[in-house]
Amino acid sequence: MKKILILGAGIYQVPLIKKAKEMGLYTVVTSIPGNYPGFALADKVVYENTIDLEAVLRLAQQEQVDGVVTAGTDVCIPTLAYVCDQMGLKGLTLTAAEKAQSKLLMKQAFVEHGVNTAAFEYVDIHNANPVEVCQRIGYPVMFKSIDASGSRGITKASAPEDIPFAYKEVVENTHSKHYIIEKFLSGEEYGAQAFVYDGTIRFILPHGDYVFQGGTGVPLGHFAPYDMSEEIIEDSKLQLQRAVTALGVDNCAINADFMLVDGKAYVLEIGARAGATCLVEMTEQYYGIDYYRQIIRCAMGEEPDFTPGNAQRQPCVVMLFQSDKTGTIRAIDMGDQSAPGVLDVSLDYGVGDTVRKFRKGPDRIGQCIVIGPTVEAAKQTLDEAMAKVKITVE
Repeated sequence: MKKILILGAGIYQVPLIKKAKEMGLYTVVTSIPGNYPGFALADKVVYENTIDLEAVLRLAQQEQVDGVVTAGTDVCIPTLAYVCDQMGLKGLTLTAAEKAQSKLLMKQAFVEHGVNTAAFEYVDIHNANPVEVCQRIGYPVMFKSIDASGSRGITKASAPEDIPFAYKEVVENTHSKHYIIEKFLSGEEYGAQAFVYDGTIRFILPHGDYVFQGGTGVPLGHFAPYDMSEEIIEDSKLQLQRAVTALGVDNCAINADFMLVDGKAYVLEIGARAGATCLVEMTEQYYGIDYYRQIIRCAMGEEPDFTPGNAQRQPCVVMLFQSDKTGTIRAIDMGDQSAPGVLDVSLDYGVGDTVRKFRKGPDRIGQCIVIGPTVEAAKQTLDEAMAKVKITVE
């Protein structure tokens, strides 16, 4: 039986573990100890920190795995690439992974390759009050940790008085000696899912984003198709191709964040892995493909197949459930979810579990996935489905 090593055991790795087992693979799951749902699904659990390159490599070698994969997180991408490099497995290189994981290296590569991106400066972590930098760039600005994921360490500052909090968020979410301050782009945020295999982008799916406006925009949900002109679609594809070339990423899923500014596509950043917040599920529904299966096939050295299974593309809307406060779940009523088009209404937690007030993607407490004849119809179905769910948090 072939073996696959899955980095992480959180909610975004659960579908990956389930799919690998469905495909007849022996699943070795590694993560630091914790209350992670993926542990209960794995054939074998090994407690390692997924950012420890050498420890994970030793594990992969001891288990003689045939592939290594993750989804929904950036922090372990260099580890995944290191294992691929050292064991000759299919996947991106460590050089490309480091560029994709570091917001600084990514931004530098974007500039060198002519990718439309926001102006930025590189700041020493000891500079706790970079007023001059912010003034040079011009408010509002974004403070960004260069080595975090899941929207951690990213905060908007609109005036000097916002700097202390933005700096605190960076410091609490970085291991680096530097951080980035970049120009806040005002426009329409959207994203794209894509896959690059043997140097060729196999598909690109632009999608709309529903954004939670906290300290920074955090995706709450997504929808496809995204209504944009053919000119903007082509510009988005061009910018994504330039970004992929700039980073050298290959043989992996791509999660891209864009901003439409004055009719031009700007790349905020890209991740060398499948997106979180139900983006894989949305891509599956829209194209009629088994996306998790193709991600795993690539990691196992088999050519992925992204041939659409739908003669007609299926509009899809996905959304996260979130709590407006930190506390313990005291009661749950899911309501009747038998309406046509409702594919999944589920929670990550049960009665008695502690949940966090929503500020970042990992604070999610569940998901809702629906389809419809149009995006507008699907969104109405989603709103009705979510309104039936009653969660009491105290």
